[in-house]
Amino acid sequence: MKRLKQFTKWMKGFLRLYFMAVVILIALQYFRTLTPLFVQHIIDAVLSDQPSALPGFIQDIVAADSIQRQLLLVAIFSVAFTLLRVILFFGHRFLLAHFAENTAYRLRNALYQRLQDLSFTYHSRAETGDLIQRTTTDVETYRVFIGDQLIEVLRMIFLITFAVIQMSRMESTLTIISMAVAPIIFFSAFIYFTFVKRVFKRVEEAEGTMTTTLQENVTGIRVVKAFANETFEIDKFDNTSKTFRDENQRLINLMAYYWSLSDFLIFIQFCLTASFGIYFTVQGRMGPGEYIAFLAYVGMIVWPLRQMGRIIGDFGKTTVALDRIDEIINQQSEHEDDAQDTPPITGHIEFDKVTFQFDDDDKPLLKNVSFTIDRGETVAIVGKTGSGKSTLINLLIRLLENQEGRILFDGQDIKTINKRHLRKHVGIILQEPFLYSKTVYENIGIMNKRADKDKVFNAASIARVHEDIINFEAGYETMVGERGVTLSGGQKQRVAIARMLLDDKPVLVFDDSLSAVDTETDIQIRRALNSYWKNTTVILITHRIITAKEADKIIVLDEGEIIEYGTHASLLEQNGMYAELWDIQSSLLRSTVAPEKEVG
Repeated sequence: MKRLKQFTKWMKGFLRLYFMAVVILIALQYFRTLTPLFVQHIIDAVLSDQPSALPGFIQDIVAADSIQRQLLLVAIFSVAFTLLRVILFFGHRFLLAHFAENTAYRLRNALYQRLQDLSFTYHSRAETGDLIQRTTTDVETYRVFIGDQLIEVLRMIFLITFAVIQMSRMESTLTIISMAVAPIIFFSAFIYFTFVKRVFKRVEEAEGTMTTTLQENVTGIRVVKAFANETFEIDKFDNTSKTFRDENQRLINLMAYYWSLSDFLIFIQFCLTASFGIYFTVQGRMGPGEYIAFLAYVGMIVWPLRQMGRIIGDFGKTTVALDRIDEIINQQSEHEDDAQDTPPITGHIEFDKVTFQFDDDDKPLLKNVSFTIDRGETVAIVGKTGSGKSTLINLLIRLLENQEGRILFDGQDIKTINKRHLRKHVGIILQEPFLYSKTVYENIGIMNKRADKDKVFNAASIARVHEDIINFEAGYETMVGERGVTLSGGQKQRVAIARMLLDDKPVLVFDDSLSAVDTETDIQIRRALNSYWKNTTVILITHRIITAKEADKIIVLDEGEIIEYGTHASLLEQNGMYAELWDIQSSLLRSTVAPEKEVG
């Protein structure tokens, strides 16, 4: 029952189409079992004057006073009958395709929406290639099964039922003999299913691992080539590809055993029916036409039974695919039971004794962190790699949830503020910004599609990227490669800053997003921002002390704790970590002869 619900829950709203397709299917299978009776009618009734097995109303239509006329009427009726079947089959496939495509469309969109609603923690642990496979290949597996294989089960049931009825009307004993092998085929199909489901799961997992390896390599091809690491990546992909090949080979071997056994059983069934059929015909228990019709009906029974293996195999594959899809669908959305309050946010931020620890870690990443940022202030956060700087920002926008303490916006705990509302009021520019494979203009304007050209150009000017763009051959219409690979590191960061400037937000966070621009450009951008957004609260996460120097306050983090807090001047007087970093970076700047070049 649980499996049935799993299969049908995405079909709601489209089942009417499916039922209509099934009704047409029933008619098609009944009409198909009439086809051998036309041959029987010609051989036994027309040519030998024996009883016809055709339904009475058809016998009346093809009845005539001469053999030639009877044969002509049978031929005409057969052609018209075939045309009717073609029309019905078209309608059947049309309804079925409409049903399957719309069901898959609903599932695919629901799966994608669920991925959007899952937590940052889930995505940080999930493999991108595997998620892509579940959203594409697994959904397609389900679509093919409900559109083709599921209806095949019903087609087989109705075809065998109608065929057995027609056979029993002619010779009941031979009908039983013709069904002798059917239970064996069913039993072997069941055994086959128990094995093939486990193998399909391993194949799906191996393919997901291989897809992830490929996706990671293509995404990071620049790094691979920069370190001449192609051989390592080729060997890595070869290993995952080899695992996928081996698992697939196990599946193919299993299928080969089943198909060989089923073909042997079908051969035995044909031999039994043919042998006993000849005997019954010689004994006069049935006519030659009925014997030929019987052989046709045996084919209608045993060949669909043979397809049971493929259907059961696809069923196993589909159950694995649905289980993998449900692993995502059944994940709790981060917005489930979320707060609904959407208060005004002006930019006053307070961390009050905040502690955070990852579930799989044995010690807190942040410990008893407290500080206050007034509206319109610029605060810099500096510290070693892994000291918890980016984690602070993830907590600020509730990508992560602190276990102890409080984080407040304008005096209100952020856990009582709706997540989407909170994030809409905080703009973040990352160190490695994501750019879409669109034009430069579209990448900047994506935050505010209603912004006119003047606003886009102004934002680009503040971010000090306008001059670079107009020097491109196609200007603002220059296509940005996938993930922005056609731009330098500094240009990508400045395009991301321009993009964020189009959407007025009370809080701006620069997560080391000026690291790839030279010092002079860094200063120009920050001064332009100060004059453009005077009332905006700005948080600068940086390793560059010259960037932190002009902030109103500076927070120094070390091993998850605030060890220094104050202005540039006061921190220098403390002669601690900040002063040490300032001395090191200042000496490096003084010793630099050539101006600092932009990282590209």
